[in-house]
Amino acid sequence: MLDTKIKFYKGRVALNVLAKDLANAKEIYEAAEGHVVVGLLSKNYDKIEDGVAEVKEYLKELGVVSVGLGAGDPSQFQKAALISCETDPGHVNQVFTGAGYAAGALKAKGYGRTYINVLMSPTGEPGKVKINTGELSEKEKPAIVDVDTAVAMLKDMKAHSVKFFPMGGLKSIEELKEVVKASERGGLELIEPTGGIDLENFEEILKVCVESKIPRIMPHIYGSIIDKETGLTRVEDVKKLYEIIKKMV
Repeated sequence: MLDTKIKFYKGRVALNVLAKDLANAKEIYEAAEGHVVVGLLSKNYDKIEDGVAEVKEYLKELGVVSVGLGAGDPSQFQKAALISCETDPGHVNQVFTGAGYAAGALKAKGYGRTYINVLMSPTGEPGKVKINTGELSEKEKPAIVDVDTAVAMLKDMKAHSVKFFPMGGLKSIEELKEVVKASERGGLELIEPTGGIDLENFEEILKVCVESKIPRIMPHIYGSIIDKETGLTRVEDVKKLYEIIKKMV
C-alpha cells in the first residue's frame, strides 16, 4: 500500500473536511486526534504559486493536506495537479480525465506519497457510473460505464481511489455498495464517499465501507458541518464524527 502521510484511525478511516483558516484546521486536527485531512481548494487561488505557498504553510503544521478542486469544478484539475506536484501534499482530488495528468506530474517530481482520487458520479443505476467528469467531457452526452471497467481505467491512470460524488447523502447508497464491491474486486486501497454526508447519515454510509475489505476509507464531510455565519467548520461536529468512527472501527 501507499506509504501514506494520512493518519487513518486503526489504519482504516480518516475524515476529509474543510477549514476556514489554519487556526480552524489545527482545532479540527486536534479534535480528531490527527485522523483527518483538511482540504484546500484550488478554486480559491488565482495563481498556482499562491496555492503552493498556502499548502506548504498547512503542511508545516499538519503534515498532510488534501488539495481539492472546489465543489468538483473540473476546470481546476490542472491547477490542483500542479499545486500537488510542487508540494506532495498527501492527497489530491481529480476529475476522471485529469488523474493521469496528476499522476504523471507527481511521478516526474519523484513524489510517491500522495493519494490521487478519481471523480466518478452516480447514474441512478447501481453498477454503472458516469465518468465524463472532465472540463470538456462533462458538457457532452453522459459516458456511463460499468463500474468495474471504470475502476480498471482508474488503475490504468495510476490513481488510487474512487471519489464517488455527488452522492446526495443516502440517495445513492445502493450505488455506493456496488462501487465498494468493484473497488474490492479491483484491489483499490482507498474509497471516498462524498456529497450530502452529515451527522445523521454518516454512520450508515461509513458502515457500507467499513464492512468491505477495502483497507482505507476517507469520507468527505463539508457543508453540513460548516457554520454558515462564521464560515468555521464546527469542532464539536468533528468530534461527533470521530466518535462514530471509533465506535465502528
